[in-house]
Amino acid sequence: MIRKLASGEFRLYSRKKNPKTGKRRNLGTFKTRAAAEKHERAVQYFKRQG
Repeated sequence: MIRKLASGEFRLYSRKKNPKTGKRRNLGTFKTRAAAEKHERAVQYFKRQG
């Protein structure tokens, strides 16, 4: 999940909420939405590596 921050940057959050805190994990902050989307694809790829 990508959200735009007040600063104009984009932050990538995990899809599931962290059960301990009840919030989504911050997976990185990026200058552009394209950069955040690129990193999201990398995260999904490495999640599937065994």
